[in-house]
Amino acid sequence: MTQKLTLLFDLDGTLIDTAPDLVSAHNHVMKKFGYADKSSYNIRKLVGRGADSLITRSVWGMAKKEFTRIDDKKIKKEMVNEFLNFYKKNIAVESKLLNGVQEFLIWAKKNNISMGVCTNKQDYLAIDLLKKINVYDFFEYVAGSNTFEYCKPDPRHLTSVIEIMNGDIKKSLMIGDSETDADAAKSADIPFILLENGYTEKKSNEIPHDHLIKDFIGMEKLVSSYLDD
Repeated sequence: MTQKLTLLFDLDGTLIDTAPDLVSAHNHVMKKFGYADKSSYNIRKLVGRGADSLITRSVWGMAKKEFTRIDDKKIKKEMVNEFLNFYKKNIAVESKLLNGVQEFLIWAKKNNISMGVCTNKQDYLAIDLLKKINVYDFFEYVAGSNTFEYCKPDPRHLTSVIEIMNGDIKKSLMIGDSETDADAAKSADIPFILLENGYTEKKSNEIPHDHLIKDFIGMEKLVSSYLDD
């Protein structure tokens, strides 16, 4: 049965502030491999395209002379694996829902709104995190970077999830915090709601969006405008 509205959510920086635990995992890896720590402010700019991209961009940004080294497949694989192993054991130490998310999810569920997650985090990590934060049951489907042969900004990451959930692209919304989410939504021709101060190097006015919000407080009113009469 087609739902009257389908909401797709990014995960990191959209539903959950995962930066503290990502920073811990990142700095654990950097210390082990002889690189300097980075602050939460800097890590937030690098999140969004997966662990491989996070590690590569982090080291490249620190010292361009090391790019040849980090580009070596063996070393980079070791660093990424170390990151993932540490992170999955410490995935919900300090991570928490963004302001208003819990209340909004409850409201959406009561209003028969279909909800799914499209994240560039690996799906097993995303599912584990959602379960540990106690919101997994709100979502009908969770798609990570490894769920399909493609991921955001490829629009099929969104459209495939909508199809799996028996939704309608013309009755769907995407909610995210970065240009990766915006690009996917635009290519899929889905209205996009942007969270301010997301995990991105870009400013909000540099990211195309239909609506801009600072958190989920009052989100019910915005989404209600897309519900069928």
